[in-house]
Amino acid sequence: MNPARITRTSKSNLALAFVSLGRERRHDITTFYAFCRVVDDIADDVDLSVEEKTRRLGDWREWLRKPRPNESSFAADVRHLMGKYAISPEMLEEIIAGVEMDLSINRYQTFDELRVYCYRVASAVGLVSIEIFGYRNPASKEYAIQLGLALQATNIIRDVGKDLRADRIYLPQEDLARFHYSEQELQDRQYNDRFVQLMQFEAARAGHFFARAAEILPREDRRSMVAAEIMGSIYRGLLRRMELDKFRVFEKEYGLNRLEKVSRIAAQLLKLF
Repeated sequence: MNPARITRTSKSNLALAFVSLGRERRHDITTFYAFCRVVDDIADDVDLSVEEKTRRLGDWREWLRKPRPNESSFAADVRHLMGKYAISPEMLEEIIAGVEMDLSINRYQTFDELRVYCYRVASAVGLVSIEIFGYRNPASKEYAIQLGLALQATNIIRDVGKDLRADRIYLPQEDLARFHYSEQELQDRQYNDRFVQLMQFEAARAGHFFARAAEILPREDRRSMVAAEIMGSIYRGLLRRMELDKFRVFEKEYGLNRLEKVSRIAAQLLKLF
């Protein structure tokens, strides 16, 4: 298993943000990101039963703690990474628990419930990432949590149509009720004023998390957090694009083109100088 290949083929914004890192940290964050992709791919594999997915994720929980017979060849790389930085098994198990939620949950009644999912699949990733990036001020941990919530909230808005095809609705039921937009209307992909108001509400929540992250980021850690700031800039641009286009997520797949991403990377790098 080649972590760099996994990262390249994912075409992820995170992979693009890695260019800001030195060689060693770039290698290490690539290894970690590959772990995230592997466990996420297990949960999303349509050819595997829920039981098999659960078993494979359980295997990874064991491999994080000690070598096991017939383990993935990649497991030793992940354990080495954990030993090199202050990364406990529990931190990576939180991410596994997040992808595992998709095996049994496809609706969320409240945002408080959804926040647990967002924390596990995004904020927990951020908390591990900043250990690899390096930081001095403990406040950077809360920055990672808030930025993770912002990124995942943006993902949820972007992927409303795609998630419907998998019978997953991450928009909280209480939010649908707030704007009198029914789940049946969502299933029917009805685009109307109430849907736009709903999505504006979700976008405002994501914007709040972005703002909190910006407020919290300690000045002395801005250089070490540049990869995270690149991610935040790209996703803020994505969120703004959807807002200006009135969230036509049923008919479009939103994203920034490579030139737009590169310009945002350059802008973040220039801030350091």
